[in-house]
Amino acid sequence: MSIPVIILVLTWLMLWQVLWVQLSKTIKKAWVAEAKYKGRALFLVKPTTFMNLSGEAVRYWLTSLKISKENLLIVSDDLALPFGSLRLKPSGGAAGHNGLTSIIECLQTDQFARLRFGIGSDFPKGRQSDYVLGKWTSEEGGLLLEKINMASDIVKSFSSIGIQSTMNLFNNK
Repeated sequence: MSIPVIILVLTWLMLWQVLWVQLSKTIKKAWVAEAKYKGRALFLVKPTTFMNLSGEAVRYWLTSLKISKENLLIVSDDLALPFGSLRLKPSGGAAGHNGLTSIIECLQTDQFARLRFGIGSDFPKGRQSDYVLGKWTSEEGGLLLEKINMASDIVKSFSSIGIQSTMNLFNNK
Protein backbone atom coordinates (compact mmCIF):
# COMPACT_ATOMS: atom_id res chain seq x y z
CA MET A 1 0.00 0.00 0.00
CA SER A 2 1.40 3.40 -0.93
CA ILE A 3 1.75 6.16 1.62
CA PRO A 4 -0.54 9.13 0.95
CA VAL A 5 0.94 12.61 0.77
CA ILE A 6 -0.85 15.84 1.60
CA ILE A 7 0.08 19.05 -0.20
CA LEU A 8 -1.30 22.16 1.45
CA VAL A 9 -1.33 25.20 -0.81
CA LEU A 10 -1.32 28.48 1.11
CA THR A 11 -0.74 30.67 -1.89
CA TRP A 12 -2.30 31.70 -5.19
CA LEU A 13 -0.36 29.00 -7.04
CA MET A 14 -2.49 26.99 -9.41
CA LEU A 15 -0.66 23.70 -8.77
CA TRP A 16 -3.87 21.73 -9.11
CA GLN A 17 -4.16 22.85 -12.74
CA VAL A 18 -0.63 21.67 -13.50
CA LEU A 19 -1.29 18.36 -11.71
CA TRP A 20 -4.51 17.96 -13.76
CA VAL A 21 -6.97 17.86 -10.92
CA GLN A 22 -9.96 19.98 -10.07
CA LEU A 23 -10.63 21.47 -6.69
CA SER A 24 -14.26 20.55 -6.93
CA LYS A 25 -15.40 20.31 -3.35
CA THR A 26 -15.15 22.32 -0.19
CA ILE A 27 -14.94 20.18 2.92
CA LYS A 28 -13.92 21.15 6.44
CA LYS A 29 -12.44 24.59 5.82
CA ALA A 30 -10.69 23.79 2.54
CA TRP A 31 -10.92 23.07 -1.16
CA VAL A 32 -9.73 19.50 -1.62
CA ALA A 33 -8.62 17.44 -4.61
CA GLU A 34 -7.00 14.04 -4.94
CA ALA A 35 -4.48 13.15 -7.62
CA LYS A 36 -2.34 10.09 -8.25
CA TYR A 37 1.35 10.22 -9.07
CA LYS A 38 3.52 7.11 -9.40
CA GLY A 39 1.05 5.13 -7.35
CA ARG A 40 0.87 7.70 -4.57
CA ALA A 41 -2.27 9.51 -3.52
CA LEU A 42 -1.69 13.26 -3.42
CA PHE A 43 -4.26 15.28 -1.53
CA LEU A 44 -4.16 18.94 -2.48
CA VAL A 45 -5.74 21.10 0.18
CA LYS A 46 -6.34 24.85 -0.23
CA PRO A 47 -7.73 26.37 2.99
CA THR A 48 -10.81 28.53 2.66
CA THR A 49 -10.17 30.09 6.07
CA PHE A 50 -8.37 33.34 6.70
CA MET A 51 -4.62 32.80 6.36
CA ASN A 52 -4.08 33.05 10.12
CA LEU A 53 -6.42 30.05 10.62
CA SER A 54 -4.81 27.75 8.02
CA GLY A 55 -3.48 25.45 10.73
CA GLU A 56 -7.02 24.29 11.54
CA ALA A 57 -7.43 22.89 8.02
CA VAL A 58 -3.98 21.26 8.13
CA ARG A 59 -4.64 19.58 11.47
CA TYR A 60 -8.07 18.35 10.33
CA TRP A 61 -6.79 16.83 7.07
CA LEU A 62 -3.67 15.24 8.56
CA THR A 63 -5.84 13.58 11.22
CA SER A 64 -8.72 12.68 8.91
CA LEU A 65 -6.48 11.08 6.27
CA LYS A 66 -4.08 9.60 8.85
CA ILE A 67 -1.09 11.24 7.18
CA SER A 68 2.11 11.81 9.12
CA LYS A 69 3.83 15.20 9.23
CA GLU A 70 6.72 13.65 7.26
CA ASN A 71 4.34 13.38 4.29
CA LEU A 72 3.13 16.98 4.53
CA LEU A 73 4.37 19.66 2.14
CA ILE A 74 3.23 23.25 2.62
CA VAL A 75 3.46 25.48 -0.46
CA SER A 76 3.54 29.16 0.46
CA ASP A 77 4.40 32.51 -1.03
CA ASP A 78 7.45 34.28 0.35
CA LEU A 79 8.13 38.02 0.28
CA ALA A 80 11.76 37.47 1.32
CA LEU A 81 12.62 35.62 -1.90
CA PRO A 82 12.92 37.30 -5.30
CA PHE A 83 10.01 36.67 -7.66
CA GLY A 84 10.10 33.14 -9.07
CA SER A 85 12.70 31.76 -6.65
CA LEU A 86 11.77 28.34 -5.29
CA ARG A 87 13.23 26.94 -2.06
CA LEU A 88 12.40 23.62 -0.50
CA LYS A 89 13.10 23.23 3.23
CA PRO A 90 12.59 20.25 5.55
CA SER A 91 11.52 22.46 8.49
CA GLY A 92 11.84 25.94 9.92
CA GLY A 93 10.06 28.87 11.47
CA ALA A 94 7.21 30.94 10.11
CA ALA A 95 9.39 33.86 8.95
CA GLY A 96 6.48 36.23 9.52
CA HIS A 97 4.01 34.23 7.37
CA ASN A 98 0.64 34.14 9.15
CA GLY A 99 -0.37 30.85 7.55
CA LEU A 100 2.83 29.12 8.63
CA THR A 101 2.47 30.57 12.13
CA SER A 102 -1.01 29.07 12.38
CA ILE A 103 0.18 25.67 11.12
CA ILE A 104 3.10 25.60 13.56
CA GLU A 105 0.75 26.50 16.43
CA CYS A 106 -1.88 23.90 15.49
CA LEU A 107 0.62 21.09 14.84
CA GLN A 108 2.79 22.17 17.81
CA THR A 109 5.90 21.73 15.68
CA ASP A 110 7.79 23.35 12.84
CA GLN A 111 9.06 19.98 11.63
CA PHE A 112 7.28 19.76 8.27
CA ALA A 113 8.46 20.42 4.73
CA ARG A 114 7.65 23.64 2.95
CA LEU A 115 8.12 24.90 -0.58
CA ARG A 116 8.63 28.64 -0.56
CA PHE A 117 7.66 30.45 -3.78
CA GLY A 118 9.31 33.85 -4.00
CA ILE A 119 7.03 36.74 -4.85
CA GLY A 120 9.51 39.53 -4.13
CA SER A 121 8.89 42.60 -2.01
CA ASP A 122 8.43 45.42 -4.49
CA PHE A 123 5.71 47.32 -2.65
CA PRO A 124 5.43 50.63 -0.80
CA LYS A 125 5.54 50.62 2.99
CA GLY A 126 2.21 49.53 4.47
CA ARG A 127 0.95 48.01 1.19
CA GLN A 128 1.98 44.38 1.73
CA SER A 129 -1.59 43.00 1.54
CA ASP A 130 -2.31 44.87 -1.68
CA TYR A 131 0.91 43.52 -3.15
CA VAL A 132 0.36 39.91 -2.10
CA LEU A 133 -3.23 39.91 -3.36
CA GLY A 134 -2.59 42.12 -6.40
CA LYS A 135 -2.02 41.39 -10.08
CA TRP A 136 1.24 40.34 -11.68
CA THR A 137 3.23 42.66 -13.88
CA SER A 138 3.53 41.57 -17.52
CA GLU A 139 7.14 40.53 -16.86
CA GLU A 140 6.12 38.39 -13.86
CA GLY A 141 3.17 36.94 -15.76
CA GLY A 142 5.53 35.78 -18.49
CA LEU A 143 7.62 33.79 -15.99
CA LEU A 144 4.75 32.55 -13.85
CA LEU A 145 3.74 29.40 -15.76
CA GLU A 146 7.36 28.22 -15.98
CA LYS A 147 7.78 28.65 -12.21
CA ILE A 148 4.45 26.98 -11.43
CA ASN A 149 5.49 24.03 -13.60
CA MET A 150 8.76 23.79 -11.69
CA ALA A 151 6.87 23.96 -8.37
CA SER A 152 4.68 21.12 -9.64
CA ASP A 153 7.78 19.08 -10.49
CA ILE A 154 9.07 19.68 -6.96
CA VAL A 155 5.76 18.51 -5.47
CA LYS A 156 5.83 15.34 -7.59
CA SER A 157 9.45 14.67 -6.66
CA PHE A 158 8.72 15.19 -2.95
CA SER A 159 5.89 12.69 -3.15
CA SER A 160 8.02 10.03 -4.82
CA ILE A 161 11.62 10.41 -3.56
CA GLY A 162 11.29 12.48 -0.39
CA ILE A 163 12.54 15.78 0.92
CA GLN A 164 16.34 15.31 0.92
CA SER A 165 16.66 13.95 -2.63
CA THR A 166 14.22 16.58 -3.92
CA MET A 167 16.20 19.37 -2.25
CA ASN A 168 19.36 18.05 -3.88
CA LEU A 169 17.68 18.08 -7.29
CA PHE A 170 15.96 21.46 -7.16
CA ASN A 171 17.35 23.90 -4.60
CA ASN A 172 20.27 24.99 -6.76
CA LYS A 173 18.27 25.57 -9.94
